[in-house]
Amino acid sequence: MLSKTIITLTVIAFLATAGVAMAGSARDYISIVGSSTVYPFATVVAEQFGKTTSFKTPKIESTGSGGGLKLFCAGVGVEHPDITNASRRIKKSEYDKCMANGVDGVIEVKIGYDGIVMANAKKTAPMKLTRKDIFLALAKDVPDPNGGEKLIPNPYKTWKDVNPALPANKIEVLGPPPTSGTRDAFVELAMEAGAKKFSWIKAMKKKDKKMYKAICHTVREDGAYVEAGENDNLIVQKLNANPKALGIFGFSFLDQNSDTIQGSLVDGVPPTFDAIADGSYPVSRPLFFYVKKAHVDVIPGMKAYLAEFTAEKAWGPDGYLADKGMIPMPDAERRKFATDVKGMQSLMLK
Repeated sequence: MLSKTIITLTVIAFLATAGVAMAGSARDYISIVGSSTVYPFATVVAEQFGKTTSFKTPKIESTGSGGGLKLFCAGVGVEHPDITNASRRIKKSEYDKCMANGVDGVIEVKIGYDGIVMANAKKTAPMKLTRKDIFLALAKDVPDPNGGEKLIPNPYKTWKDVNPALPANKIEVLGPPPTSGTRDAFVELAMEAGAKKFSWIKAMKKKDKKMYKAICHTVREDGAYVEAGENDNLIVQKLNANPKALGIFGFSFLDQNSDTIQGSLVDGVPPTFDAIADGSYPVSRPLFFYVKKAHVDVIPGMKAYLAEFTAEKAWGPDGYLADKGMIPMPDAERRKFATDVKGMQSLMLK
């Protein structure tokens, strides 16, 4: 009872110092939002933390990377989350929003790597795609198949239309919404890389960066790409119900559902743990979470949670997160970020 009173008084004092009005009762647990890809990893750490410490298990919401950073950067105080997970690095515009709202101490923690997969049900054959195929199948506007350096609204209805070597299945891809870090990384690593196979689009990057980005990153809106929300488990269920559809999500979901779904080869490389770890699988990206420094000494358990996540038993090569499908960072990177966390090193983005 006494410890709860101390916690409450500490948080009230914190709010008064931060100039934030008290919203409801003080919070005695860690609040985490953000990426659906990082969500299962953070959940495992939170459960382990809850079992092995005297602190409450953190509450985690899957809001997408963009949605999480928006909530995280809105301000300081118990009505705002303490940590946000992200399947891409924080953008300069988001960092600036944090600074403008008084969130001027942000600790960046890179946790490992993940591959973005395009998967289908095991009831059908695995797809063998190139990044050029992916761009032509999913971009809103594509190069005119009749030739010339001009774009037309995407005319392709089946995968065979895109590439005669592919099956005549209707193009139907279930994927994340624009607020998702997985979506951001997918359009950059898969679609933009595919667009660059056209030399005149690649050359446009230097001439008109805005137009180049619009061509490479704008997904078609005619029903071929279906926004399936931030629930990757729901995509897996839909793939099993519709074997000819493809879904886009992080490797860990493929790994956890490998009994019913399979990953597509991209540029001849399958999405495996080893291929992502050695960099040969082309559609892979780093994973992060961001910590509100002002909350570390106020919200109970923050330092202990950070210590749990950055321990070798969690994020190391033989750690429990690797068992869940996360690709560990090299030793030097792990040491660097563990040191930053221990020293509460704030991120500086210019």
